Formats: sequence, structure tokens, C-alpha cells
Amino acid sequence: MRIQPRSVVICVGLLVLAGIGFWLLARSGEEKVAHNPAVPVRVVAVKQQDVPRFASGIGSVLSLHSVVIRPQVEGVLTRLLVKEGQWVKQGDLLATIDDRAIRATLEQAKAQLGQSQAQLQVAGVDLKRYKLLSTDNGVSRQTLDQQQALFNQLQATVLGNQAAIAAAQVQLSYTQILSPVTGRVGIRNVDEGNFLRVADTQGLFSVTQIDPIGVEFSLPQNMLPTLQGLLKAQPAAVVQAYLEGDGDNSGTLLAAGHLTLIDNQVAANSGTIRVKAEFANPDARLWPGQLVTLKLQTALEQNALVVPPQVVQRGIDGHYVYKLVGDKVESVPVTVVYQDSTLNIIAGVGKGDKLVSDGQSRLRPGATVEVADQTAAPEEVAKRREQP
Repeated sequence: MRIQPRSVVICVGLLVLAGIGFWLLARSGEEKVAHNPAVPVRVVAVKQQDVPRFASGIGSVLSLHSVVIRPQVEGVLTRLLVKEGQWVKQGDLLATIDDRAIRATLEQAKAQLGQSQAQLQVAGVDLKRYKLLSTDNGVSRQTLDQQQALFNQLQATVLGNQAAIAAAQVQLSYTQILSPVTGRVGIRNVDEGNFLRVADTQGLFSVTQIDPIGVEFSLPQNMLPTLQGLLKAQPAAVVQAYLEGDGDNSGTLLAAGHLTLIDNQVAANSGTIRVKAEFANPDARLWPGQLVTLKLQTALEQNALVVPPQVVQRGIDGHYVYKLVGDKVESVPVTVVYQDSTLNIIAGVGKGDKLVSDGQSRLRPGATVEVADQTAAPEEVAKRREQP
């Protein structure tokens, strides 16, 4: 039997069309599968722990005791016994002023006191004698009264001489300039040999207390009741000082102190209240005039539900999270109770719930997900899935 060429061509054509049809159907199925792939995500479990709550602000470091050393008597500066930047203790000798004129005045006052005391002694002997004679009318009453007045006058003169001596001794003490506080000497403004005047406002230098030291900062006025409670708390409320702009747990902690003072009024123009804290500063990590970030512990949330900040998303209706249920996710509304740079305290989920922490931008409620390797970014996993 001879096969017609035309029939062969028709059969081949039908086979080709059937193959193309099967290929298109298979490709359509693959496209449908590829159209809804599983979204790679990272997840974290909701933790339950005690979380301290903080209020933060920018503060300025200030010395609790800073003194500008100025002369209290006029004279030539004869000696400077400290150097710039030197640490001194209260009562240390800092400088001396020429005291020769004041010593001469002191000696003169002592001499006048001696003279007055001698005159008072003689007047006292005469007064005693006149009193004996007056009993027999040996002297007139007027003479006795005059001697009594002279004796009283000389007593007052002696008291005046003693006061002059005390004043001269005070002036002499001013020629020895002692440190009124334990602290650090600042930059010197005057050299030895200069004539010092009491009216000079610049001063020789300053001595500033460094340890302990204070920090002043401002907080919103609505925190006043909380601050009043913290001020009475035992132990005292903890305040942490960080480098400016470094007020998170990864920042540089300079010192830890305690709350000491709330200002007696609220600033009307800003609605804030000034607060002061005190810090032990043996290593001088806090410096007067320095700006620092302050964190004041205001409360302790016990058994709080904690997640990283990136877990919580914000939508039109409020905050929500993506919760993992099997291999799908659902959107769960939550309430943010407290947040900082490292964690959020939320309500609306349970301890141990698996929440999406990365990859939320490609999700919608009901989407199928694939939990990615926690060490690899979901974007990297998606790229690997797209590669042939």
C-alpha cells in the first residue's frame, strides 16, 4: 500500500500542533505557579521580659562649685604656687600678695593697744583710790565721776585697738590666697609681679570642682508627677549620661548618677521643667559645659511582650504586625505601649508568637511565606529562587 505524501505532511503538522499545545499548557501552569511564589521572610518570636522605661533629653554638664579667684586686698602678686590644669584640694595655698604694708599696720595697732592698756591700768588704780577717799569726802563727787568716765573711755579705746588688730589680721590673711574648693585650676590670667586691685573683675584664675559633678536637662511638664515620685524614691532614680547623640544601648556611657533636684517652676515659653542630676566623676569623663544625652529610668515594665522595632508596621488604621500561621501570614493590629531604639513593648499578641521581622514590603494578609535562613537577607533568598 502506497502512502500519499500529502497524508504524511498532514500527520506531521498535526503532531507539531499537538506538541505546541502541550508546551503552551505546561508553560501556562508554570507561569501560574511562578505568579504566586512563596515570599521569603525572617521571623522572630515574641519575648516576655522586664523592661525598664526611660525618658531622655539633652543636658549640660555643670560644676557643683566653681570659684573665680580674685584678690581681696591690693598689692603686688609675689608668688603663684600652682600651675594651669593642676588639681588642688580645699585649703591649699595658691598664691601670695606682698604683705609688708599690712604687717606694719598690724604692728602699729598692737602698739596702740599696749599704750591704751597702760593708760587704762593707771586710770583703774586712780579710780579705786578716789572711791576710797570719797567715803570720807576726801574728794568731791565730781572728781570721782570724771575719773570713772576716763576709765570707761580708756576701756572703749582698748576695745577699738583690739578691733583694729583683728581687722589688720584679716587683711593679712587675704595676702595668702587659699583654695576654697577641691578642684582643677583653670587658665591663668595674671603673672607674678603684677599689681592686683580689688576692683579687678577678671581674677587670677578659676578653680572648678569636677568630682562630683552635676548635669542639668529639661523634660516635658507632663512628667512632673512622675519626677516628683522619682525624687522621693529609695533608692534614688538612676540617670545615665551618654555622649551627645549617643543615647542608646550601643552608645558610649560616660557616667551613671541619680536625680537630685526639680526646678521650682515650669518654663512658660517651652512647657518644660528643668531637672538636675548628680554624678560621681572620679575619671573626669564629664566636663563642665559639655553637652550629653541623659536617660532617666522612670519605670519598670514587668513581664512585657517585647519585639524588635522593625516588626511593628504602621498603617492607616494604626499599628499592626504580620503573624505567621502555618506557611501563611495574617495581619494583627497591635498597640505600642512603649518604644525606644532597641525594642517595642506591644499588646495584641501572645508570648512565643512568630512575627515577621523582615520582608514585610512584599506581604499581604493570607500570603504564603517561606522562612528564610536567619543569616541571609530575604532579598538574597528571593534572588536565588529566581535564578534558573
